[in-house]
Amino acid sequence: MPSCLIIGVGSGLSHAIASRFGQEGYNIGLVARRSTVIEPLSATLNGLGVQSAWALADAGDEASLLDAINSIEDQLGPTDVLIYNASVMRPASPSDLTTDALRREMEVNVVGAFAASRAVAPAMLHKGSGAILFTGGGLALEPYPEWASLAAGKAALRSLAFSLFKDLSPKGVHVSVIAVCGIVEPGGPFDPDKIAQEYWRLASEPNGLEDRELIFQPQGTDPHYNDPERVHEATTIVPAHVQD
Repeated sequence: MPSCLIIGVGSGLSHAIASRFGQEGYNIGLVARRSTVIEPLSATLNGLGVQSAWALADAGDEASLLDAINSIEDQLGPTDVLIYNASVMRPASPSDLTTDALRREMEVNVVGAFAASRAVAPAMLHKGSGAILFTGGGLALEPYPEWASLAAGKAALRSLAFSLFKDLSPKGVHVSVIAVCGIVEPGGPFDPDKIAQEYWRLASEPNGLEDRELIFQPQGTDPHYNDPERVHEATTIVPAHVQD
């Protein structure tokens, strides 16, 4: 059976993604820092007849992350779809952010994504198929000072995804970065099941160059969701994907 590996499992989007791929017959690998997050999800998947395995790791610690990937692949086989969903969501303005904090958070926000991609790509290239999907965000398109570190990380992740796309897609491995431009909540425009469906589409039927980036922002949603009080309106340019 094919295998989907999700790194940075939380309580929202990653649950929907795991369920969506499980419905399609994928084995599911789960990596997070805390067992309280992934052990119940793994048990739920197994109860539905979906084979799953989990391992604990800090995505910002390369040795820990690679050990987790190896452990899961020993149980489920080589990864066919990698989904990197890990990030540090800690608010801090550029004047408050320290160099040490930025360095530590970039290890999770982008370096871990690079390390995970390097770990799974060789087997994908050997088969001539596979997908690497990164969870990005609107902060990569228009940053706000309250989220200086996360914005820098998502922008770097976007650039990494484009570079990997150019490197790997001619060899059969699709790479996408998915900018989720809103708050993920069940029943709303950013319903996790709707977003998970896009991850499945990108992994199974990508449209080439058109899908190296997916900006998920349904019509009518607020492009200023990171600045709801419009504090920075005078210094903000609405991203080009938003139609007037």
